[in-house]
Amino acid sequence: MEQTLIKPDDYITLWGIIVVWAAVSIFLEQRFSWASKISGAIIALIGAIILSNTGVIPTDSPVYDAIWSFIIPLAIPLLLFHVNFKRIWQESGKMLIIFLISSIGTVAGTIISFFLLKDHIPYLDKIGAMMSASYVGGGVNFAAMAGKFETPGEMVSATVVADNLMMALYFVVLMTIPTMHFFRKRFNTPHVLEVERNSNNTDGKTLAESFWSRKDISLKDMALSIGTAFFLVMVSFKIAAFFDGIIPSGDNVSFFFNLLNGLFGDNYLVLTTITFIALALFPRYFESINGSQEMGTLLIYLFFVVIGVPASIPLIIQNAPLLLLFVAIIVIINMIVSLGAGKLLKYDLEDILLVSNANIGGPTTAAAMAIAKGWKNLIGPILVVGTIGYIIGNYIGTTLGLWFGTMM
Repeated sequence: MEQTLIKPDDYITLWGIIVVWAAVSIFLEQRFSWASKISGAIIALIGAIILSNTGVIPTDSPVYDAIWSFIIPLAIPLLLFHVNFKRIWQESGKMLIIFLISSIGTVAGTIISFFLLKDHIPYLDKIGAMMSASYVGGGVNFAAMAGKFETPGEMVSATVVADNLMMALYFVVLMTIPTMHFFRKRFNTPHVLEVERNSNNTDGKTLAESFWSRKDISLKDMALSIGTAFFLVMVSFKIAAFFDGIIPSGDNVSFFFNLLNGLFGDNYLVLTTITFIALALFPRYFESINGSQEMGTLLIYLFFVVIGVPASIPLIIQNAPLLLLFVAIIVIINMIVSLGAGKLLKYDLEDILLVSNANIGGPTTAAAMAIAKGWKNLIGPILVVGTIGYIIGNYIGTTLGLWFGTMM
């Protein structure tokens, strides 16, 4: 068990550190131009990496699990209350093609990385199955493949550590790319330009401070925002659990039933769908609520802090330097394929970066990036498109794992 200044069961202190550091990150982003350029999301993430790697906070705690299972579901509807409903479906259809191409990048990266390192890393056929499924879908696919291929526990742990560090580093890269002249000269960036236009001012405020300017908000707004979000989460998760229970899934079940279970039994996909239905049925109600965007974004900043926590550099050096190289090759090839295909098909840079993020980190990290960057019309679409990765990830992982197994 790791020795840290703050123990994993010191819940109030850990919650305090997460909330305080998220608040500091938002303050710095809105107060200083250097921090605005880096973004509060990266400040939150890097701060957490430093705290966990210097032994101040543990890399694992029930507090972090609560952020994933409780805070993120609550943030999603809050952030969708004021999106342009018509544009969601237009953007989703357009994003799906580049998302699937990005998934091909993951498959290609896994195959290349496997052949380069199969003689140096034990159980790489099983790890390849886990990582290809995870880097198309998310953590749920990783766990499913680890169980299916019966990967030894120590290799699962080492792979998780490599994955966490890689994801944190890649998130920083993706957040930085839209600020670089090289990429902005070669790709269309309409959402970046829109944020900059809306934030164009002469009073010395940072871009983030201008975007998040003070708004009229009442106690009733706060109560309705949080109450409605809780209601949508509660109803959606119950519906998803119901369908997950009655629709069969697993290795011995047909593709059709697995697909149905993936569509109707997934918490996030049902939550996003139910929220969209509510937005369509009661548009005036949601337009009348102020502050939901701000509250949802604050919750997402807690998530940014937690992303950085498990990225343990000493554990990588001790246990998994080659595994870090394995996942790095997959991520680099995914990025090259995504950017290359996106350029060829004339996709916006924002769409390309978000689908690559959704592949590697899952729809929640991609939505978090869209929120941090102020690309509010892309939050809904990337949640919809990214969730498709959960459905196809297990099929990709299973196929590659069985193929790789014949060569080990």
